[in-house]
Amino acid sequence: MRENRYKITTFLKEFIRPLYNKFADKYATELGYWKKVYIKEGNSFSNSFYEKIFLNLAQESDDKFLSNKVVADFGCGPRGSLKWIKSTDTKIGIDVLADQYLNLFGASMLTHNMIYLKSTEKTIPLPTEYVDVMFTLNALDHVDNFPRMCNEIIRVLKVGGVFYGSFNLEEKATSAEPQQLTEKIISRYLLDKFEIVTYRVTNKGPQGELFKHLYENILHYDKGEEGILWVKAIKKLKTDS
Repeated sequence: MRENRYKITTFLKEFIRPLYNKFADKYATELGYWKKVYIKEGNSFSNSFYEKIFLNLAQESDDKFLSNKVVADFGCGPRGSLKWIKSTDTKIGIDVLADQYLNLFGASMLTHNMIYLKSTEKTIPLPTEYVDVMFTLNALDHVDNFPRMCNEIIRVLKVGGVFYGSFNLEEKATSAEPQQLTEKIISRYLLDKFEIVTYRVTNKGPQGELFKHLYENILHYDKGEEGILWVKAIKKLKTDS
């Protein structure tokens, strides 16, 4: 009995340890990055720039299109990405590190007028068809299981709900960003479940001006090179998820 118990324990340790190390490295990298930003910005987070990014992504002039909607941002980080929205009170920032961010940066984050919700690498803890508008900004390359998290985004979004996605294309995988995303992969696991409204892809802008070409509507993309994809899509009446 003891020998069998030992074998089971050893097997579990050998199976779990690589997974733990992988996630620990990824999460430690993320937390380390945000700690540096927090200190650099005076023990606070700047977030005013999100309004320009999200409005350009949505091709809207103000936040009225979000009036009284349930709005979420998947992979939000601790900056307050939805603070700029005044037309609704239901703003949900979803992040696998939400609880740890709050432990470290809670004093700042509580000023964001957002709900911060801890996700897992498998499940977004929201009811099915709960969200009216889902944003995600360069976050899905950070997930461990891309198909699964795409299915979760689809699940929590209402039928007829709107998805706004910004994706970094063809960036080499790292410990913090384990997915190297391509147009084909994004279409297969996510966008094929939607009706595409706008699809804009371009080369990256210069250093510090990542979205410059998208802001100026200069859309030229060299296939296979690093680029940016901006999408607006509506969840279909019926999906395969």
